[in-house]
Amino acid sequence: MIKLFLTGLLLIISLVAFSQQRDSVPQPIIPIEKTGLLKNINITFDMRMGLRAYTFRGGDQYYNGVQFQNGHTALGISAQVHEKVDFKFRNRFNKGSDVQTLDQLGSNIELAYINVEASPDLNVLLGKMHAFYGGYEYEFSAMDVLEYNDIHSNALAYVTGAGIKFQAFEKQQFGLQVLNSRTMHYDDLYGNVAAQNIQEPDWPVAVVVNWRGNFFNDTFGTNYSVSYSNQVKKRGTYFFTLGHKYQNKNLTLMYDFDYSYEEIDTKGIATNIFAVDRVAENVRYIENWLRAEYRCNSKFTALLTLMTSSAYGNVKTSDDHLRTSYGAIPTLYYSPFKDLDLRFFLAYIGRYYDYSTYAIENFNASNYNKNEVRIGFITPLRLL
Repeated sequence: MIKLFLTGLLLIISLVAFSQQRDSVPQPIIPIEKTGLLKNINITFDMRMGLRAYTFRGGDQYYNGVQFQNGHTALGISAQVHEKVDFKFRNRFNKGSDVQTLDQLGSNIELAYINVEASPDLNVLLGKMHAFYGGYEYEFSAMDVLEYNDIHSNALAYVTGAGIKFQAFEKQQFGLQVLNSRTMHYDDLYGNVAAQNIQEPDWPVAVVVNWRGNFFNDTFGTNYSVSYSNQVKKRGTYFFTLGHKYQNKNLTLMYDFDYSYEEIDTKGIATNIFAVDRVAENVRYIENWLRAEYRCNSKFTALLTLMTSSAYGNVKTSDDHLRTSYGAIPTLYYSPFKDLDLRFFLAYIGRYYDYSTYAIENFNASNYNKNEVRIGFITPLRLL
């Protein structure tokens, strides 16, 4: 479908150019005054591909492997259709295309929304969009992140709804969203694996409030958010994120703190530990994420990402800690071209999962670790 679209677009552009050169064609297929509209259209093809070598060790299990992998492949289209209206669309080909029962879009359609400039300081967004969760880890495209921390690895990032962005001051922006909390009905999402006394709410809704600030000549930034979503009737998720960023000429430091209290487990980590035929209830996730990026010169950039994530469950003990995971991702980027964002990378991904004594003794959990080396490339190709 992509080839057909691009072939048709190139054919149209070629015919326009050809028709302007031949006297035998009095009128171009696309009027000359309309060709300027192409300047308002952006088409990108995002790619991350590489070779990965990995090992897994846990309990009496061990396996390893080597393979090429298309980690991220997506087509994005954005355009300004009016002086005050633009839209964004992105189709990620690494996701399933089954139409979701609640929002009636495939999960591979990540973005499909319009942005209306209601005033110079106020924008209104309508459609399927990313939630305004705070933190800087979440801001990165999946193309640029080799591995997210546990919350964002399992969170539902793209949902349908409405939002506003308000530029209250020159360097202070506030955001508010009202969204569906799911893309599927509860029964379709969990099937028979449901908690007791579960009832579908009239509206599975999420409300997200975000604050972004810049200080000290843009060297320090904040990206905070608080949200509530009701997954089922009278039970929901409270999610808080505090994101911090420091940046100078060559160094960028980012630190995020995430806290999620879930009356119905939406991340699935605690549910998988309990290994029972129902969704876990009253669980907590606490995370820390740190990213340090140093630009060595015009071609080389060094990156280090560190992360921890702790899961807590409502268990009958004074210590409800279930698991803590640790991660380290050192990466080296090489950018050979000045006029093209094409980055070759070499990275190591190390993850270690440490279960509490309670989880080991009562749920047969066992510690394990994953180690991976990747070499590949990342590029957001701008086609138009």
